[in-house]
Amino acid sequence: MLRLLLPLLIWLVWVAWSSMAPAAERQVVAGGTALAEAIENAGAGDTLRLGSGRHAGGIKISKPLTIECADGARIDAGGQGTVLTVTGPDVTVTGCTITGSGSDHEGIDSGIRLLKGADRARVTGNRLTGNLYGVDIHGARDARVAGNVIEGRQDHRMNDRGNGVYVWNAPGSDVVGNDIRWGRDGIFVNTSHSNRFVGNRFRDLRFAVHYMYANRSEVRGNLSIGNHLGYAVMYSRGVRIIDNVSVNDAEHGVMLNYTNSSEVRGNLVRGGGTKCLFIYNAHKNEIKGNRFERCETGVHFTAGSERNEITGNAFVGNRTQVKYVGSKWVDWSAEGVGNYWSDFAGYDLDGNGIADTPYRPNDSMDHILWTQPAAKLLMGAPAVQLVKWAQSAFPALLPGGVVDRAPLMQPVEMSIPDWEARHDGS
Repeated sequence: MLRLLLPLLIWLVWVAWSSMAPAAERQVVAGGTALAEAIENAGAGDTLRLGSGRHAGGIKISKPLTIECADGARIDAGGQGTVLTVTGPDVTVTGCTITGSGSDHEGIDSGIRLLKGADRARVTGNRLTGNLYGVDIHGARDARVAGNVIEGRQDHRMNDRGNGVYVWNAPGSDVVGNDIRWGRDGIFVNTSHSNRFVGNRFRDLRFAVHYMYANRSEVRGNLSIGNHLGYAVMYSRGVRIIDNVSVNDAEHGVMLNYTNSSEVRGNLVRGGGTKCLFIYNAHKNEIKGNRFERCETGVHFTAGSERNEITGNAFVGNRTQVKYVGSKWVDWSAEGVGNYWSDFAGYDLDGNGIADTPYRPNDSMDHILWTQPAAKLLMGAPAVQLVKWAQSAFPALLPGGVVDRAPLMQPVEMSIPDWEARHDGS
């Protein structure tokens, strides 16, 4: 019996010794296949320090390692495939320039791919440039992508580029403090949950953050500047969209499309956009304490969206504050607190901060103009002006729509954060 157990005992002792063996630090000089050889010969937990110069990419990492780069060190795949593919757990890549992926969307050619098994990967403080996709978190759990500069390729049309960070079926992912530019979407999430996207900056993109079928996640404290669309949350529930900023995004600042039971709070959308907020077939959401400012339309509310709580927001200087077409009355106040409307000449005789009369942003002529734009030619006609006066004098004539029964007298104030100072340029 002992003879049979002896090999097993020897193997267990070897495993225990290996786990206690101190991790080694290895210097890797640039050039040739030195990096691939160093990875192959390294032990689990070793640190590889890459010297200045070009290190050939197209490499797979299947064991726990740390790769650190000296100033001037870059890992370059030469325009073929993915630069670094990680399949093993507890891998860290930090301080490197990572460049030269291929252009294959089907293969998701990327600067770094974190595939199934690459759990707890750490991609921090790198510069990923000239890749089709920046970082692809594809099946890895609890990955962290933080403090990187990710710049997409500009030799493709925007829709033909890859995403800065692509998250697919990767629960527990943290994408924090990255500066993402010139891709398709800054962060694209599909079929994942329990993710955090915090404190990133997005510029020159289609969407800053694009959610599809991603539940129980958080989008907090991000800055979107001059993109086509800021924060698009689609087919998701339990998403917290908090303290983000959208500045001069062309189409929408925030879009909720088939988004349910989510929270939109403390966000600033300012200028440049067709719609500050677009709500389409979205139900049971809390939209509180936001500021929507200087858009063509403050909020477009449509497709039967119901049981949303919209209160404590400020609608400031929008050409049309609310676009709502429907025959039902929708009250945008809760527990005696409504929203601030910059075009509402309300009064507050008792000084409690709440206007003494309701605010109704639209009338039946607005409905006609939205459904029949050619009717704008008649806006100066006496009959149209008579209808508008009658509806303002006799609210019972209104056909339904949005009413704020407790308008606020003062708006919530917000400013654009200094992202560079907050993240120290990293």
